Amino acid sequence: MEFDFATPVERRHPEGRWPSQKWHRYAEDILPLWVADMDFRSPPAVLDALQQRVAHGVYGYGEVPDSLRQVLCDWSAQHYDWKIAPEWQQWLPGVVPALHLASLALTQPGEGILTITPIYPPFLDVAARTGRLPQQAAMAPPVRAGEPWRLDLEALEAAITPATRLLLWCQPHNPTGRVWSQAELASLAELVERHDLWVVSDELHCDLLLDESARHQPLAAAFPALAKRIVTLWAPSKTFNLAGLTTACAIIPDERLRKRFAAASKGLLPDGNVLGLVAAEAAYRHAEPWRQVLLKVLRDHRDALDKRVQTWPGVSMSAPQSTYLAWLDMRRAGLGDCPQKTLLKQVGVALSDGAAFGAPGFVRLNFGTTAVQLEAALARLDRLLR
Repeated sequence: MEFDFATPVERRHPEGRWPSQKWHRYAEDILPLWVADMDFRSPPAVLDALQQRVAHGVYGYGEVPDSLRQVLCDWSAQHYDWKIAPEWQQWLPGVVPALHLASLALTQPGEGILTITPIYPPFLDVAARTGRLPQQAAMAPPVRAGEPWRLDLEALEAAITPATRLLLWCQPHNPTGRVWSQAELASLAELVERHDLWVVSDELHCDLLLDESARHQPLAAAFPALAKRIVTLWAPSKTFNLAGLTTACAIIPDERLRKRFAAASKGLLPDGNVLGLVAAEAAYRHAEPWRQVLLKVLRDHRDALDKRVQTWPGVSMSAPQSTYLAWLDMRRAGLGDCPQKTLLKQVGVALSDGAAFGAPGFVRLNFGTTAVQLEAALARLDRLLR
C-alpha cells in the first residue's frame, strides 16, 4: 500500500479554520520548523477509524477499552520484547500532565526533581509548578563535530543532593536525538538504585529510531529490578502524528506506585478523549506499514539536512539517531545571542529556541515535513548561513 508523504497539506486554512500552534503562531510568510508536530496526514487506518466513530454521533464520557489495553501489550511484546499487563496502563491526556502528576504523587514540597539538560522544555517547569526544588545536570556535548552527545555521569552524580527524589528521564532523547547506549543505561540504573530515586521515563520517541541498527529497550524492561521505581510514558502522538488528540499512557508495573500515581490524578484530569482512544488503538493495531514508510522518509530528510549543515560555517549537528528533531549548535555562526530570533527575522524560518531547553545558542529544527517544504526552508537558511 502506498502512502503520501510528498504532497504538502494546507494547514493555514484560508478561512482560519483548524488553527494550529505550528502554523498560526507566526505570520503567513514564515516557514515553521519548530514544534514537534509533523506535516503529514495521519495513517489512513486512523482516519478511517475516526470517521466511523464520528459517524456514530454520540461523544459521551468514554472508557479505555480492553481492546486498546491489549493492543498496547501486543505492540510492546512485538517491538520491545517487554511483556506488560493491561492493568499496568494508566491512560492520560498527554505526557506533560503525567510529568506533573508524578511530581505530586512521588515527591513532597521542597524535595528535588532532577532533569538533564538540554531537555524538552516542560521538564524544566515541573518542579517550580509543583512547589519542588529544580535540579539540573548537563549532558556532555560532542568533542568533535558529528559525534554524539553523551550522558555525563559525573555531572549527574554531582547534581544529586539528599533532597533529590525524582529523576525526569528521556529516551530516546529530546532534543539531541540520542539513543542511549547499554553502558550509559546501566550506569544510570546503578545511580538511581544507589540514591533511592523515582524515575519518570519519557519514551515518546521510541518508535521513531532512524539508525537502522539501533534498538530501543524500555528502561523498566532493561533493568527489571528497577521497574518498581519507574513510570514509563508512551503515546502514539509523535509516531503517528496524533498530538492534538491528547492521548498517552503511563505504564507502571508496581501496584503500589500505580495506586499513588492514580490517586494524584483524581480531580485534575478529564476522562479519556473518546476520539484519541480510537485513534490510538487503530494506530497500534493497523498502522505499522505506514510507520515503516515514515521512517524511510525521515531518514532521507535527516541525511539531507546533515549534508546541508556541513555547508554552513559555524554550525554543527550530531545527526539524530531517532525522531524528526535535529539539535543545531549555532554559537559560532555569528548570529548573536539568540540565533532563533535572528533566523526568524532575517530569513523567515521559525525554529525552537535552545534557551528554552536550557541551552542558549542552540536551535531545534523539525524535519518532519515534506521534502518540498523542508527544501524551501533550507534554501532560506542558506541565504544567511552559507
